[in-house]
Amino acid sequence: MNINWIILIIGGILESLFALSLGKMQQSTGRELLWWFIAFLMFVASSMFLLYKSMGGPYPIPTGTAYAVWAGVGAVGTVILGIIVFKEPVTFWRMFFLSTLIISIIGLQITSTAGK
Repeated sequence: MNINWIILIIGGILESLFALSLGKMQQSTGRELLWWFIAFLMFVASSMFLLYKSMGGPYPIPTGTAYAVWAGVGAVGTVILGIIVFKEPVTFWRMFFLSTLIISIIGLQITSTAGK
């Protein structure tokens, strides 16, 4: 796994954190709301920058693959954080489709580096 994949995965994790910040903003008022908004801005900017960086350099990840993996990592992380932080439901079908998303992310990573 080259450094661009690590950068991309970290960017996806930060995407989860900006989504978490949005959820916390919904539950906050006053100064706490402001702090969650600042966190949101920091996470979204960092996440987008890392997505951008993963598509460049000596081993660039193709744009379509990078975006799909970034969004998928963010989606998986957001569901997990939703379950832990916001006590969202854990159902068989929710976990089933989350598993298929994880398998798809792994498949994209494998197939995008297969020809190199």
